[in-house]
Amino acid sequence: MPNVLVLSDNDVFKADLINQIKYHAQEFKLCDEAEKPDVVVIDNDNKQAEAWQSKKIPVIYLTNKDGDSDFLGGQVLLKPLGLGNFLDALRAATSLFENSDSGCLEFGAYVLYPSKKEVVNHKTTKVYKLTEKEVAIIKYLYKNSDSYVAKQDLLKEVWGYADDATTHTVETHIYRLRQKIENGSEQFIETSEGGYKLLI
Repeated sequence: MPNVLVLSDNDVFKADLINQIKYHAQEFKLCDEAEKPDVVVIDNDNKQAEAWQSKKIPVIYLTNKDGDSDFLGGQVLLKPLGLGNFLDALRAATSLFENSDSGCLEFGAYVLYPSKKEVVNHKTTKVYKLTEKEVAIIKYLYKNSDSYVAKQDLLKEVWGYADDATTHTVETHIYRLRQKIENGSEQFIETSEGGYKLLI
């Protein structure tokens, strides 16, 4: 489930936009700045938009100035917004990131390129080929890197299994992933009784 961060100085507008996302785009999860967003919606703030884009995170920039319409490389929408256009832009932004060669997530000594299904050690330049599930595991751990992720949560979010399903599947995939990337290189997943944590 992609995380969406909404930034605006207009509290009324921000609350309305968040409610529209909750009601009409339930495949997204609203998050705050302490979390790891997959897409950021920014209202009338060029500097913040530039800052988030520099982190290689898709940005939807909302503006009421015609001159801003081609300001950024990301999605730019003129206000007042059409709900359909906004939701299309939101879905397109996450899709573009997933399928773009330049879309990446950086953690520790590594960079994940989801579309290529590759992790690169930027110190040694070694490339590791991943499976689709391995990419999904890293992405979910990245979004929740401020705490340990329980095995049951990975089962639910990555495999779609019920809470009472066995965690052996998770344990096996994590083991293989660590053997593939950490063998002779730096640790990137930390294990505890509470689950797993990506080392950022």
